[in-house]
Amino acid sequence: MAKYKSDFLRVLEARGFIQDVTEPEELDKLLTSETVTGYIGFDATATSLHAGSLIQIMTLYWLQETGHKPIALLGGATSKVGDPSFKEEMRQLLDEDAIARNIAGIKDTFGKVLKLGDGPTDAIVVNNDDWLGGMKYLDFLRDFGRHFTISRMLSMESVKQRLEREQSLTFLEFNYMVLQAYDFVELNRTYGCRLQMGGSDQWGNIVNGVDLGRRVNGAQLFGLTTPLLTTSSGQKMGKTEDGAVWLNADMLPAYDYWQYWRNTDDADVARFLKLYTTMPLAEIERLEGLEGAEINEAKKILATEATAIIHGRAEAEKARNTAEETFEGGGVSQDLPTLEIARGELEAGLGILTAFQKAGLAASNSEARRLIKGGGARLNDQTISDDKTMLTPDHLNADGVIKLSVGKKRHALIKPV
Repeated sequence: MAKYKSDFLRVLEARGFIQDVTEPEELDKLLTSETVTGYIGFDATATSLHAGSLIQIMTLYWLQETGHKPIALLGGATSKVGDPSFKEEMRQLLDEDAIARNIAGIKDTFGKVLKLGDGPTDAIVVNNDDWLGGMKYLDFLRDFGRHFTISRMLSMESVKQRLEREQSLTFLEFNYMVLQAYDFVELNRTYGCRLQMGGSDQWGNIVNGVDLGRRVNGAQLFGLTTPLLTTSSGQKMGKTEDGAVWLNADMLPAYDYWQYWRNTDDADVARFLKLYTTMPLAEIERLEGLEGAEINEAKKILATEATAIIHGRAEAEKARNTAEETFEGGGVSQDLPTLEIARGELEAGLGILTAFQKAGLAASNSEARRLIKGGGARLNDQTISDDKTMLTPDHLNADGVIKLSVGKKRHALIKPV
């Protein structure tokens, strides 16, 4: 017998989205009886969200898909403070111009996954600076600060860990939990929002919001958290050795994004298909049964479906075709990331270290040198042994490009123009 009756919770449970729920039976009953508005907050700490945020966006997708209304809340105000939850040190403070740029870069992502609009189940994007930005500090403390005891705030696990490690926690950061709790109150008043969702590191903040809404609005509010995910190798989702896996194409091309998912560990494929694609569970179960070399087909499907959600179906298929042509066909796809340089620069001689850095395959000349010394760098599919190699027109292949590679998965082309 199914644990839940509502479509939303049943989908989340089946696909592995649920960590904790406040009053699950009551929330389940509410979801079966009316259209529920729920929200997730996203702080504007960069100009793009990364793959670690995608599980939250997918949670909003399933909320909408099962007949409810999602709100994506951008933290234009709370980003000025920085969420201290389970952080070892204070975030770098951002000025208003930086936050505005970050919000502009993030907003479009939601429209790729959610249906935005004014309808009863259409998603909306709001900014908490609209209500927190003009609030008078003393009024805020008097009306809402009195509902938070210091003892309770100190008992929160995220605060306790910071203090136990003897790492400072500023008064500014200490206010974050009050501000986030008030967001829930405001969204409940303005939009009738009854549900706040987020990662499991937000559990304490979410419970505070549920409690403040009961005290101030007399409302029965609910909270739900998703697991904080790591790969089977212990790596944090959305992070690689090369940095964050950004969702915006101007920060990470669709091809590189596809490659991130294609490189998923065998043990993670089925779990990630459930969380990061909209594929039917029956089809995922079939793919889960694949073994040996066949698991690579499941990884390609994962990569293509996950990329299609953020970059569109055409770009996802293009990335897959590029990868197959490069890795399986033995060719050089013109759709690989390409660095265009002046032909005169190549004729004068382009240092191999500079080439790797300019092509985005190494962060610095010293990193490129380490790759070459370690045997991990290739030029036109041949291992490079000399870090003083100079690229010239003689290195152009039959397609008129030079192919640089790091390992088996990362490639770029140099094209003279």
